[in-house]
Amino acid sequence: MKIESRQQLIQCREDFKKALACQYKQVVICGGSGCVAGGSLHVYDRMKELMEANGLRVDVVLQHETHDESVGLKHSGCHGFCQMGPLMRIEPMGLLYIKVKVEDCEEIIEKTILNDEVIDRLVYHEDGNSYVRQEDIPFYKQQTRVALEHCGHINAESVEEYIAVGGYSALEKALFDMTPEEIIAEVSDSGLRGRGGAGFPTGKKWAQVAAHKEAPVKYIVCNGDEGDPGAFMDRSIMEGDPHRMIEGMIIAGVATGAEEGYIYVRAEYPLAVERLKMAIADDEAHGILGENILGSGKNFRLHINRGAGAFVCGEGSALTASIEGERGMPRTKPPRSVDQGLFDAPTSLNNVETFANVPPIIERGAKWYRSFGTETSSGTKAFALTGNIKHTGLIEVPMGTTLREIVFNIGGGVKTGKFKAVQIGGPSGGCLTEEHLDLPLDFESTKRIGAIIGSGGLVVMGDDTCMVEIARFFMNFTKKESCGKCATCREGIPKIQAILERITHGAGTIEDIDMLQELSSVVKSCSLCGLGKTATNPVLSTLKYFKDEYIAHIVDKKCPAGACRSLCTMWIDPLKCIGCTKCARNCPVGAITGELRKPHKIDPDKCIKCRECKHGCPKHAIKEV
Repeated sequence: MKIESRQQLIQCREDFKKALACQYKQVVICGGSGCVAGGSLHVYDRMKELMEANGLRVDVVLQHETHDESVGLKHSGCHGFCQMGPLMRIEPMGLLYIKVKVEDCEEIIEKTILNDEVIDRLVYHEDGNSYVRQEDIPFYKQQTRVALEHCGHINAESVEEYIAVGGYSALEKALFDMTPEEIIAEVSDSGLRGRGGAGFPTGKKWAQVAAHKEAPVKYIVCNGDEGDPGAFMDRSIMEGDPHRMIEGMIIAGVATGAEEGYIYVRAEYPLAVERLKMAIADDEAHGILGENILGSGKNFRLHINRGAGAFVCGEGSALTASIEGERGMPRTKPPRSVDQGLFDAPTSLNNVETFANVPPIIERGAKWYRSFGTETSSGTKAFALTGNIKHTGLIEVPMGTTLREIVFNIGGGVKTGKFKAVQIGGPSGGCLTEEHLDLPLDFESTKRIGAIIGSGGLVVMGDDTCMVEIARFFMNFTKKESCGKCATCREGIPKIQAILERITHGAGTIEDIDMLQELSSVVKSCSLCGLGKTATNPVLSTLKYFKDEYIAHIVDKKCPAGACRSLCTMWIDPLKCIGCTKCARNCPVGAITGELRKPHKIDPDKCIKCRECKHGCPKHAIKEV
């Protein structure tokens, strides 16, 4: 059904609300990539099969017609608590079942759907407590969800359900109650800054594009190709709430006068591409995209461009070059994209999370949005929490939330050992240490200590992590992903990576530390694009906060964390060894000798440090020293 006026949209929203209210139960199965990989699609199919076998009326797609006593069954986007997937949320109880298997479905139907019973073994347990409601789980309780508001709660594949929960009401307001200038002013007053990493004021960018009133063509571009671990939340929004992002893009088009939009998404995200295509097709069929949107006289067309996954295409000018069919390489600035961007036309380029924040700002106002965060970094920020931490997943918290709150309150602390550091901002980010645990995570605070928020990746590391190896790992990644346009990035990064390689193999010299500092500073200051300018952050931050580890590798030929194989010696504890000979039989080079039922020894000159002996020892007698 094509919606041709504001009144029709309002009527449709009421109809869809009524249809949604008729679902006396809603079974929301996580359809995010993580849970899909864990088998959630099989759980969905089995639930549908069993519901129909039990005579339940199943609503898979919301329709105008209302059905009393029906059960809604839907794929949602990522719920966030990824390590506990596959996840199943059941409404109106707010119940969350974790690690659901196909064989659990029959019991869920019989006990929970038909008889409102809670299956205790499927709910989350922590410290002896059972958490029935999702909102009571500590991982969720301390979050504030704005951009991720609908992820995990609504059908990711239904424009009808998005409209039913208030979707496109912000677009309605922007089209019929506000001028383009008022839209830009509201976004500016909200303090929204780009969530892709640079933190540029969104309203200011839109105003610069809108100022080109004589331009015959303008573009809105969404960057869904950011390559660091934090881009997980952008992917989750595209998969779980695509209409929210699209609504933000249309509003940007209305504000700036642009009538064409592009979503640049990496081809490695097939589920995101599929759901974006579905969302665009549904919006075109409903009159929300295309010509004369909702009868307003405004036009906006949207296209999907699939990238090849190059890290450098997270940079704006490289991204636009890729859309144009050219090799993705950064361009010299000026001109900037707001003046001469995609196809040489004025272009506003923002990332997925930024656009997802726009609808609630327009609908609820700048003052409401500023009630979250800090004075200079308002609103919320989504983070991908991973690494050596008890609770991994996708979170959203107010800007300015401390690292301590995220790691220990939401994340539950480190899984093994002691907290050592957090890599923030992905491959181009820096390392935050114990002294930064009370640092408010906002744009200014992280910049002052030489780190960046980036897209929001947070990799937690324990005391078994070698910081020199971490720097080497990220520089190896950046070396492969450099486009090669700048001599400093093209030549400097491989030299830095080679020095780190030598150090982790015990061949470094004390002069290498000064050389790392100098080369990293040159690459940072002289590279053309933002990716090159931040590429050496892992080296500079580890040199600053963990210089003693570099010295230990170079002077003592030891890796304090025991992570660098070349600097470790395998040793058998004679007090634990029972002489079972398993280690000698597993050793591929015959480096272990000893008699049956007597302690064995390892010849360090023969040992290749493959650790086969350690992994197979039944008494844990083999250690790395």
